[in-house]
Amino acid sequence: MDLEAVLGDAAPHLSVTHDDGVVTVAFTRPDKHNAISFAMWHALGRLMPALADDARCEVVVLRGTPGGPFSAGADISEFQTLRADPDGARRYGEAVEAGEQAVIRFPKPTVALVEGFAIGGGSQLALACDLRVCEARSRFGITPAKLGIVYALPSTARLVEVVGAAWARWILFTGELLDAETALRIGLVHEVVETGTVQDRAYALARTMAERAQVSLVGGKQMVARAVAGRLDEDDEVHRIYEQSWTSAEYAEGVAAFLGKRPPDFSAARLRP
Repeated sequence: MDLEAVLGDAAPHLSVTHDDGVVTVAFTRPDKHNAISFAMWHALGRLMPALADDARCEVVVLRGTPGGPFSAGADISEFQTLRADPDGARRYGEAVEAGEQAVIRFPKPTVALVEGFAIGGGSQLALACDLRVCEARSRFGITPAKLGIVYALPSTARLVEVVGAAWARWILFTGELLDAETALRIGLVHEVVETGTVQDRAYALARTMAERAQVSLVGGKQMVARAVAGRLDEDDEVHRIYEQSWTSAEYAEGVAAFLGKRPPDFSAARLRP
């Protein structure tokens, strides 16, 4: 992957690193509280499909700079230029949606590592991830009501999927921030850990998933998406997913390991021809 070409103008503000199957995508604009620019939204739309095709990538961790924040959201300073007229607002919205949907549609597991606050587009991207871990001081908010913006339907649907319609109304109508305890209670995050330990916990989760059978994780992610969408029929696509698992080297390794009373080595299985 030509990372520089994929990131384009966003290269100074997005960092991509690999570590034994775990890829970290980090926002690196600490001077702007890791605000997400138009170029960064566009780059995410290109980066996530590229990582999907990268055999070295098994899990993605999305984060801000060490110590936080995760992200202050979309770069509002661009709104008077790039969103100054209806056409500009439409193009900007399309870029945001493309970046968000690229994370949601990424076929492998994703983890949001949230230090500090995740506001607006920051919460939006955290919600796009499969798992979310934050620290006790984290705060979350989705604030279009403070800007005169209508939150996009796909983003609203994702919010409703995660926290339910009642809390989605509260979050969108008030624009107020949620503390970590409330975020955990309503399902916006999966875990809250002590400040200073969230990085260790998020990467422990990522490593756990990287050690699991990827055919199970990728297939499971597809099944969850279908269930959420109400597609409960076991059609040809579902049967194809089943067959991929039954005929995989990971399945053979899992069964052999169980019968041999040893831990499975799925990473070695994935390397078999």
